[in-house]
Amino acid sequence: MKVTVRDVEILKTIEPQQLRDYLQAHGWHFDRPFLDNATIWLKQELERGEFEILLPNKRNLGDYATRIREAIETLEIVENRSQIEILSELITTAPNITIQGVVMQINTPNDDKLSGEITLLGVVGERLRKIKTELADHDYILAIKAYQERLPVICTGDFIKENDTFFLKNTRRFSLEHI
Repeated sequence: MKVTVRDVEILKTIEPQQLRDYLQAHGWHFDRPFLDNATIWLKQELERGEFEILLPNKRNLGDYATRIREAIETLEIVENRSQIEILSELITTAPNITIQGVVMQINTPNDDKLSGEITLLGVVGERLRKIKTELADHDYILAIKAYQERLPVICTGDFIKENDTFFLKNTRRFSLEHI
C-alpha cells in the first residue's frame, strides 16, 4: 500500500533548512533561485534522467505545504522509499503528538522536588526512537512504576528534534497504557 502525505499541518512543520540539508546530504545540488521565494534543486540519475525539486525559502508562503508535498513525492520516486520514511527524517517538530512506548531510562531525580528526566522508547513517523521528557510529581511516580514493571505508557506533548536528539516538551496526560 502506498501512503501519500497530505496533512497540511505536518507538511508546514518541515523547516526549509531541514529539507535543504537533506537534499545536500542525498546528492542533490542547488541549481538556481526561482523568483524571490524558492530555489531549484537537481539530481541526475544515470538511467532515469534528471529530477527537479522546487524548494520554498519561507514557511509563510501560501503554497508552502503543496511544494513540500511535491518535494516528498519526488524524493519517494528517486529514493524508492515511502513518503512516511522520508517524512520521518524531515520532521523536526510535531505539536500535540501522542506517544506510546516504554520507559527505558530514569535519570536521577531533581533535588528540589519530585521530578526528573526520563527516556521513552516510542514510535514517531514509523520509526522507533528514544525520546527524552521531563516529568514531575504523579507522572514521575508513574514513570518509575512503568520502568520497574516494564509497562507500556502513553502521553501527549510537543515533539522536537534538536541535534539528532528527540524531546517531548509540555508532556501531559502521562498514563499507563492498558494492555
